[in-house]
Amino acid sequence: MTAPALRTDEDLATMPMALRDGLFAGQTVLISGAGTGIGKAAAYWFARLGARLALCGRTLEKLEAVATALRALGTEVRCYAMTIRDPEAVAQLIADVWRDFGALYILVNNAGGQFPQAAIDFTAKGWNAVIDTNLSGPWYMMQHAARFWRDHSMPGVIVNVVAVVFRGMPGVAHTCAARAGVIHASKTVAIEWAPLNIRVNCVAPGIIATEGMRVYPPEALAAMPGSNPMKRFGQVEDIANAICYLASDASAFMTGEVLTIDGGFQLWGSQWTIPEPDYFKT
Repeated sequence: MTAPALRTDEDLATMPMALRDGLFAGQTVLISGAGTGIGKAAAYWFARLGARLALCGRTLEKLEAVATALRALGTEVRCYAMTIRDPEAVAQLIADVWRDFGALYILVNNAGGQFPQAAIDFTAKGWNAVIDTNLSGPWYMMQHAARFWRDHSMPGVIVNVVAVVFRGMPGVAHTCAARAGVIHASKTVAIEWAPLNIRVNCVAPGIIATEGMRVYPPEALAAMPGSNPMKRFGQVEDIANAICYLASDASAFMTGEVLTIDGGFQLWGSQWTIPEPDYFKT
């Protein structure tokens, strides 16, 4: 089985939306990992809802391709090529966004990535790369954004894109560890930062039709639609809708929460992201 069909730029620009027009008018949203997949879809959703966008990621060409399409919709967009794994680069990014837009209202921590492998075979380098990308990087983004909101006496909203790690996912133990860290860091700072009027929530996607699915072996990919009771992949707009909901005033009384969008995976289905051993098939 090949990876599921992806939404096109035309799909993302024209699909009906559940949220009202102008929901984020005048607000600046910073999205990490915005060049592809869920980050790109979230950028389209915020743009169509009136936001100004700061897009960051490691590859400027991918960001600029998204920005060009969004500008055609009348959106103000700026791109920042950097890595969230570097705390100094993150500090500079937040400062640059504040300088260029005059304020920051919403941070969407979407950047991340992992590779499927049996945990017993992880190298120290591989482990650290996934932890740095999926835990340390989002933390640097959260902390530096919170400091700017505190120093400018402004409220803020953080939405962290994590994963459905509650039952474990054999084959990606490194990302389970990292995403669980983000979830519980979010729950903790949701309390610490409540006096600063900063809300922090997470979205946990299940299997979503994105470019990221291409890293998984064919046997695991073929089994993935059966990993949830709906027996299919979700689409990027499922997650974009959830992100925008948590970023908006519609969720004004939510903080420290994890919104799971997974077709029921957390309730039922195989967790394997690498070929399942015969031991579990008998």
